[in-house]
Parts: sequence; structure tokens; C-alpha cells
Amino acid sequence: MLRLTDIKLPLDHAEEALAAAIRDRLHVGKQAIRSYTVFRRGHDARKRGAIQLIYTLDVDVVDEAKLLQRFADDQHVRPTPDTNYKFVTQAPAALIHRPVVIGLGPCGLFAGLILAQMGFRPIILERGKAVRERTKDTWDLWRKRKLHPESNVQFGEGGAGTFSDGKLYSQISDPHHYGRKVLVEFVKAGAPEEIIYVSKPHIGTFRLVTMVENMRNTIESLGGEIRFQHRVDDINVEADSEGVRHVRGVVLANGEQIRTDHVVLALGHSARDTFEMLHKRGVYLEAKPFSIGFRVEHPQSMVDNARFGPQAGHPLLGAADYKLVHHCRNGRSVYSFCMCPGGTVVAAASEPGRVVTNGMSQYSRNERNANAAIVVGVEPSDFTLYDGSGSPLAGIALQRYWESRAFELGGGTYEAPGQLVGDFIAGRASSSFGEVQPSYKPGVHLTDLAHAIPDYAVEAIREAMGAFDRKLKGFARHDAIFTGVETRTSSPVRVRRNDDDYQSLNTRGLFPAGEGAGYAGGILSAGVDGIRVAEAVALSIAAMHQAAHAH
Repeated sequence: MLRLTDIKLPLDHAEEALAAAIRDRLHVGKQAIRSYTVFRRGHDARKRGAIQLIYTLDVDVVDEAKLLQRFADDQHVRPTPDTNYKFVTQAPAALIHRPVVIGLGPCGLFAGLILAQMGFRPIILERGKAVRERTKDTWDLWRKRKLHPESNVQFGEGGAGTFSDGKLYSQISDPHHYGRKVLVEFVKAGAPEEIIYVSKPHIGTFRLVTMVENMRNTIESLGGEIRFQHRVDDINVEADSEGVRHVRGVVLANGEQIRTDHVVLALGHSARDTFEMLHKRGVYLEAKPFSIGFRVEHPQSMVDNARFGPQAGHPLLGAADYKLVHHCRNGRSVYSFCMCPGGTVVAAASEPGRVVTNGMSQYSRNERNANAAIVVGVEPSDFTLYDGSGSPLAGIALQRYWESRAFELGGGTYEAPGQLVGDFIAGRASSSFGEVQPSYKPGVHLTDLAHAIPDYAVEAIREAMGAFDRKLKGFARHDAIFTGVETRTSSPVRVRRNDDDYQSLNTRGLFPAGEGAGYAGGILSAGVDGIRVAEAVALSIAAMHQAAHAH
């Protein structure tokens, strides 16, 4: 099988044009091609009105060796790599202590699934509720202004990714094709098959709910155990005769203790109380950069026209997205993050008296507005104003300060503070909406967002909006809406681990993983990290079992 990359065809090409393009690339006749499949399909929209589709194809040919020799110097003709997932080991017949996974977001879900598929019967502890009950609790905040601190956009089965666009693409290095395993498992669980081959696959919230349930059922059918509303409040750590720290179990909020030597720490980025517990227990943590800013909303039709021109609305293109970045005169960088075409801005708070925004789309991406976070990078050196102790948790203090400020500016009712983009740039408070109506529930309270984030971030975003408008016409339109505040772009903490065995730098048996621990950013990368860490846990247990029997 040959893999052909960078095959370009017009957006409305005839079906037979793909086979013809293969023959042209390989300089062969029809009889030389047995079959082909589409591995990836993307598009190049740099020339509005002349958008091209870009294919990666796997082609079964008659004389593969001869063609590979002929195209030895062509990087776009290569053998098709083996992307099938292979398990690193299988569980021993008698497990003394089952591995524990903390958290059932994308990372914990895949860590648990891979461990279950290898026979390790993991115990998965999730502080929140099952996904359908959690969805009802989330709607309580959106419709009734009632926050459930343990069941919301951040906490519960599926993690924060459940209430998102369901994007399934990433720029991580993935030489072992773990991303392919993530996509294959999602399709098995009910995702549309197109996620396997489109270049920017997405699922949407409603489909994610059913998929997460199906994956949970698979884990349980393989002997795994999932416990909802079981928050981990402590870990048991003991030092050996050489002073090396080892995990020996976890303590739940109800007082129950679970004995284990292997704990996957698949926390979300909002598990602030758990980070505090780990810090008290002496687990090595460090502060890490993240970003802060607002959600911006524009008419999706404006984005479609700006990106696709006369080809806007084409079924193969769908709702247009964008990715923008600007380096400011004050040394800060502003960028768009988590862009949700045809979506809504959602309330994502997890603590009382605070307001947090996030973005969400359904699979159809057919809501009126496009939204994205427009955020400014903040560094650990920025945290000292909010926590001067030098604690690795100082970034959480910054987040809490501005989330509380957003709650106040929104009127103290879980409405979010908002402002027209034109008024924000001009430095005046907004008093009425224009054509763009905000989608945030329970509502948006117009104010002056210059008081909602640090001064350097205000200055940077004001400068960046002009630059973004030059790249995407209409981006700085007066009646576009900013809604504040976006603080959960990534974890403010990294739970450091070794590069080789994925265990904590100073606590053996503790495996930090995923977005909360600082090793992922999105559903796909979190799932991939869950697979990596599950493999490390499995190999560690197998080695311990082998060593015990050797004696």
C-alpha cells in the first residue's frame, strides 16, 4: 500500500477526478491501481473563490516495490504506515492491587479504556456525576442561575470537553499513531465515520454525551469499575528505606481508602482543591503559563464570507473557522483559542461567586454566531501580584481574582459582563446591543470590560483587534460582542513527571496525565496522553509482578 500526500483538486471536482489524479501522480494506467481509500481530506482556503481540497490517499497498486523505487526521492509517495494499535502487555492473572484512575475526562476515559482492554480492571473515580445527570445540573446554571460545585461544565463524566465543540485535531507529535486509536474508539462509540479522514474533525456536545456513555459501558464490560460522586481528598504516600516516596492508596471524601500502587492523575484544569492537596502532600508541582481574556462573537455568515468568499456555504466546507495571533508592542501575544463555528458561549464556572466563559458547538454548527476566546498569555511572574508566596498554585489565585471580578461586573447573578468590541477599543462602556446578540446564558450585563482583566491584557487585546481585522475583514466590527472572562484556557499548574516512565518526579506510582497536569490541550491530545500513561502503568505493574515472582 502506498500513501500519497498533497493531492490537490478543485472543491467541486468530479468523483472520477480522484482516481485520475492518482494515475497522474504515479504515471500509471488504470490497470495498475487496485483500489484506494481517503486517509485525510482538508482544504486550502488561502485563495477565496478558488478553494482546493487536499487529499492524503492510501493506494493499493500492482507493483508497489517498483513504484517505491521510482519515487524514492518524492516525499509525497511513501509506504503506508501501520497505524493499527498494539497493546504493550496484558495483565497478569492475579492482580494484587488494581490501578486507580482519578478523573473521567478524555484523558481518564482513554487511560481507563486501554487499561481495561489489557485486562487490568481499573477503578475510575470521578468527583462529578454521570454525563446525563451532569448535563441537567449544567442547565441549572444556564437557565436558573444555580451552580452545582461538583457537577458542572468542568466536573463530571466526559470532562470539560463534553461541553465544547468536540474538536478532534491537535498539533502534537504522535509517532505511534495514538491519535488514530482515539478516533477509531470514538467511531466505535458512535462518532460519525468522517472523523477518521477529515482534517479538522469535530463531534459536537450532543453526540459526545452518547459516545461517553458507550465507552463507559465498554470499560465496565471489560471488568473496569467506575464510581461517580467519589472525590479523592487525599493520597497515601510512604517513603521506603532509601527515602523514595511511593503511592500506597487514595482516600475518598466519604472516608473510604482504596489500596493501590498505581494512580493515574487525570485531573481537569479546574480541580483546584486537588492541586492544593497534592501540594500539601509534597508532590512536585510548578506554576505554568496560561492565558486570560474574553469570548468574542460575530455572525457566522460574516466569518464564512471573509474566509470562503463566493464558496461560503459549500457543504464540504461547512461553517468556517479561523486561527489568529498577534505579537504586541508591550511584549504580550494575543491569539484566538477554542474557536467554535456556529456555536454558543457558555457559563463554565465551577466555584460559587465566580463567572467563567467557554465555547460550545453542536455537530451541525448551525447557530447564528461564531465565537472564540481572544486571550493574552500570562506568565508565572505575573502571578506574584495575586499570591506573593512563590507557591506553584499562584496562578489559581490570579484566576480566582478575575473570575470573582467578572461575577461582580456581571451584577452578581451569574450573568457575564459584556461589551461591544467597538466600545472596548474606544474605552467606553456599552449601553445597548447591535446586530450581534450574545448567546451566553443566563445573560450578558453590558459594562466596561477594561476592569475585567489586567491592564496589560486590555492594552494587548485593543491593539490585536485592529491586526485581526486586517486579516479577517469585519473582525473588529463595532457591534461584535466581548463576553468575560476566559481564564481556563489551560491548567495554571504542571504536575511534573519523568519523560521515560511518566511517573511523578518525586512520588513513585503517581502518573500525572492530561490537561490538568499540564500535558495536553484538548480532547485528542488528552486522549493520546491517557493512552501513553496507561501503557506506562501497565508496564510498571507487569514489571513489579515479574520481579515478585522472580523472588
